Amino acid sequence: METSVAKQAYFFVYFCIMITPPYLKNGDKIGIVAPATRVVSRSEMGYGIDILKQWGLQIELGEYIFAEYNQFAGTDAQRTADLQKMLDDPSIKAILCARGGYGTLRIIDQLNFDKFMQHPKWVVGFSDVTILHNHLHLLGLESIHGSMPLLFPRQTQATIDSLRGALFGQQLNFELPAHPYNRLGTAKGALIGGNLSLFVNSIGTPSQIDTQGKILFLEDVDEYLYHIDRLMIHLKRAGMLTGLAGLIVGQFTELMDDKVVPFGKDVNTIIAEMVSEYPY
Repeated sequence: METSVAKQAYFFVYFCIMITPPYLKNGDKIGIVAPATRVVSRSEMGYGIDILKQWGLQIELGEYIFAEYNQFAGTDAQRTADLQKMLDDPSIKAILCARGGYGTLRIIDQLNFDKFMQHPKWVVGFSDVTILHNHLHLLGLESIHGSMPLLFPRQTQATIDSLRGALFGQQLNFELPAHPYNRLGTAKGALIGGNLSLFVNSIGTPSQIDTQGKILFLEDVDEYLYHIDRLMIHLKRAGMLTGLAGLIVGQFTELMDDKVVPFGKDVNTIIAEMVSEYPY
């Protein structure tokens, strides 16, 4: 017998209908969980929580949000339990991941989305949370690749305001400086992607998504340039760069290079050359 989640996923795959969760309103309750690396600074988390309260939101923290187990915010079982509770609770209107790092991949297959899909809500995060965004996309649900509370002290006001606008249903428009590798044109399609390493790691797993006709955006942090090149080759060989409606290259920060034998190309050149044969 098909579950409701399976039926919704089937409907999405064949009819490409995305579910938009209800936008937030003043007085709504949101949940904050840490599905990956542990929260090191409670003061920075407090700063982020204060901003969310200024938006008129009630905050519920995961039971294990400040737990510590090696580099993780608690054991896999604890992090799974926290996220599952927020997914299942219909009184929680959005889930914000406290931070990225590493760890969401370890728990993604233990999560059950049946109750969540009966009462969809926004899920917010980036970097390590990319694997969760992929999974939600497969269920036909929109989610927000956005900033996380622990990072609020280091974000620009424009970044924080854009997250608020996205959660509360404001129409957002962005103008960005031109780049020499930009290609003139227009594109329309579902926006997918996120962290390059996590997106590539999803290939061949239940979290892999179809990129055809979609706009792919990529970002990454703390990688060697040769590794970026290898990841892009993997995407290309897997056919995930063919048939895109567009490609957006975001921030690639804290990149490293071999000081003795440098790679010889910057990240933008690596990516531009990898997609030079495509029309986007």
